[in-house]
Amino acid sequence: MDLQTKLSLKQQSHNLIDYNSKLLLLGSCFSENIGNKLSYYKFQVNQNPFGILFHPKAIETLITNAINEKTYTETDIFELNERWHCFDVHSNLSEVDKEHLLQNINSAIQITSKELLDASHIIITLGTAWVYRFISSDTIVANCHKVPQKQFLKELLPVDEITASLENICALIKSVNPKASIIFTVSPVRHLKDGFIENQRSKSHLFAGIHEVVEPRKQHYYFPSYEILMDELRDYRFYKADMIHPNETAINYIWKKFSETWFSENTLQTLTKVEEIQKGLAHKPFNPNSEAHQKFLNKLAQKKETLIQAFPFMKF
Repeated sequence: MDLQTKLSLKQQSHNLIDYNSKLLLLGSCFSENIGNKLSYYKFQVNQNPFGILFHPKAIETLITNAINEKTYTETDIFELNERWHCFDVHSNLSEVDKEHLLQNINSAIQITSKELLDASHIIITLGTAWVYRFISSDTIVANCHKVPQKQFLKELLPVDEITASLENICALIKSVNPKASIIFTVSPVRHLKDGFIENQRSKSHLFAGIHEVVEPRKQHYYFPSYEILMDELRDYRFYKADMIHPNETAINYIWKKFSETWFSENTLQTLTKVEEIQKGLAHKPFNPNSEAHQKFLNKLAQKKETLIQAFPFMKF
């Protein structure tokens, strides 16, 4: 008896990710989950230089600014609750000192500008189609930073506007890096603060917009993170205690599906070797001075040296 419906995922036939690939991840908090996995397995990855970005307009704005190498100044930031913030970036970048904030944002601009030029694969995870428009400037913000809600208008981006934003993102990336593969996915994290029905409307708008721009011949792809959790796993035991975010089991399951879809056999073999080393480094011996443990450390050092010779960028 088969107690699970499974998505039919075929391995990509070209543009696969390997250990020579350079990866840039942008978007919602689920991109952090995948990004952490890529970092753990020692891929060349940079994730969310501007912090978590939930909707396509925020990602479009910062890709535009990165390509144009915009310099943020005091006119782009504001003070609230004894901290300095910027509506374009996540609150993780907020600082007590405004100069530090500007330095952090402008550093992120330079990093992202370079990453967009060099990346072989750019993975963009969209979380919501709901946006907040700051009334006084009539601009859509990436993060409200706990500014009183009465100062914003809440809007649901229509499908055609999402499509246009994603088309702009693709065009901007291809203008500086024509060979980059762009992988879109929708975060399985449910934005239930918006409401159950509102969350479904939001996700459906994202799906419709994404599939207007997905075109493998143009190296625009889609990976079904949301569908894997909702349709294959379909159980609250795959969620954290908040019943909203996927737990480690779910993340590992989706990571396995992603690996099988986007990694070559040689890459999977290297990944296994990296995992052996990572587990070895995490091992806590009962007797650190024992002969057996010293032999274990020597073998571990040899494995590290072999991998580093093949991939000098790896650091353990």
